[in-house]
Amino acid sequence: MTEKKQVAIEIVKTLRAKGYEAYFVGGCVRDLLLGKKPKDFDIATNAVPEDIAKLFSRTVPVGAKFGVMIVLLKEHSFEVATFRADKGYQDGRHPTGVRFTNAKEDALRRDFTVNGLFYDPLKREVMDWVEGKKDLKKKIIRAIGDPKKRFTEDALRMLRAVRFASVLGFKIESKTLAAIQKLSKTIHKVSNERVRDELVKMFTGSDPALSLTLLDKSKLLKEVLPEVECMKGVQQPRKFHPEGDVYVHTKLLLKHLKNPSVILAFGCLLHDVGKPPTFKRADRIRFNGHDRVGAKMTEKILERLRFPNDWKDKVVACVDAHMRFKDVKQMRESTLKKFMQRETFETELEQHRVDCLASHGDISNWRFLKKKLKTFSQEEIKPKPLLNGHDIMALGHASGPVIGQALKLLEEEQLEGRIRTREEALAWAQKLPLPTKS
Repeated sequence: MTEKKQVAIEIVKTLRAKGYEAYFVGGCVRDLLLGKKPKDFDIATNAVPEDIAKLFSRTVPVGAKFGVMIVLLKEHSFEVATFRADKGYQDGRHPTGVRFTNAKEDALRRDFTVNGLFYDPLKREVMDWVEGKKDLKKKIIRAIGDPKKRFTEDALRMLRAVRFASVLGFKIESKTLAAIQKLSKTIHKVSNERVRDELVKMFTGSDPALSLTLLDKSKLLKEVLPEVECMKGVQQPRKFHPEGDVYVHTKLLLKHLKNPSVILAFGCLLHDVGKPPTFKRADRIRFNGHDRVGAKMTEKILERLRFPNDWKDKVVACVDAHMRFKDVKQMRESTLKKFMQRETFETELEQHRVDCLASHGDISNWRFLKKKLKTFSQEEIKPKPLLNGHDIMALGHASGPVIGQALKLLEEEQLEGRIRTREEALAWAQKLPLPTKS
């Protein structure tokens, strides 16, 4: 038993000792029944927020008016929520109000049957008012009650259905899927930040390709990622892409990923997003400049989805650089080392590998670079500067932009292996045809 689970049981015992009901609820119950290790343990109780605050010394009223408290205990945090029923929804997200109720009614207002299970950790009994255990066995994501009502209450649940199905490897039940398809346009009621969070969870999960398939099948893809939807039917030259159009290629590429980083996941998803607008038939099908166009499109997409700047910049870098890998064997050593200096290089390298596997299958450039990574030391790839601007001016050269240009030339010499010591650098700098101090 994990420490966090033990502490969660302590909270249940504390509530029970004061005469309250208390159970594990939601995703942790689902994961326990699937033999998975829950990340969090949520607790539902008939104790109201004021009671919870009195029982535990450290609490945070994150949503007290909705009955939700955070209990901090032994370096862990737990959501402890009062059994409730929602009074109604007006904005496609928040209930207009709640009333406190019993465990069964609380279960019936939740999103999906597999998330509507309650568990008594003291008696080790599951309470199931929604046939969640049955759907777990069938590997089905099914809305509780009327799916249209569930998704009208909170449109984000449509993306959550896709996320749970892809991460768990389940199917979305037919009536639930039909409701998502009918209401897909209402996803625009949801903030871009909430959409982003769901997309990140699904594309960094165990089956990113299934996430893309289900987004498409549910009609949500054209609403949240219309640029990816536009890849469909965009033909590619068969010599390099025997697998099919740009969308098919992207989905095949995602099949090679399992629990990727955010940067790798979205770098792969968006690497060819610039192909539809650059499609041209000449001597053959061409996508001239699609990497640069795609990088600009990626920046706009991730800004729209409110990605943090650090994530956005790194994904853009991966998209922008993905075509440079075809030239690595012809690069000068200094150019190659500069390419390998990039902060996102190792992510880009993995993106290149799966890009090749999803198309022509030739990963010789990837093998070449992996060998170079073993051959070059980190100091050789990114050597420490042997001189600075003051050193060059101390040799009698005048200040100005030419000093920066000289330092860039010196870096090239270092990367090519022609200059290795400070003494060699000083001798080289003395011979530079730079303006001298007057």
